[in-house]
Amino acid sequence: MTVWNLSTFLQPYLIIAIMLFVIGFFGILYHRTIIGMLISGELILAGASLNLVAFSRFLSPNPVTGQVFTLFIMGLAAAEASIVLALIVAMYRNYQSVHASTLNELKG
Repeated sequence: MTVWNLSTFLQPYLIIAIMLFVIGFFGILYHRTIIGMLISGELILAGASLNLVAFSRFLSPNPVTGQVFTLFIMGLAAAEASIVLALIVAMYRNYQSVHASTLNELKG
């Protein structure tokens, strides 16, 4: 009987989750438009969700817990996307631009 090491099965999921998180993090730093920042934030949440599901699947006695947390993260991402898109529409109506640098005019 062959004993499988769980880390060999877990490692590809963790590598993909780290790549999603890093791409999202540098995307937030790099993008100048709010839409690009929103997409990068969604990549960060996707990386965190994949991480939770992978750890739950391979290390938890009950793999449903990671899936429940991922559903909460998906709900949070949907709420975030709807609020940010509403703010983008309002900002575009007032300033005719979606660049983050125009938000400096809101001060005062």
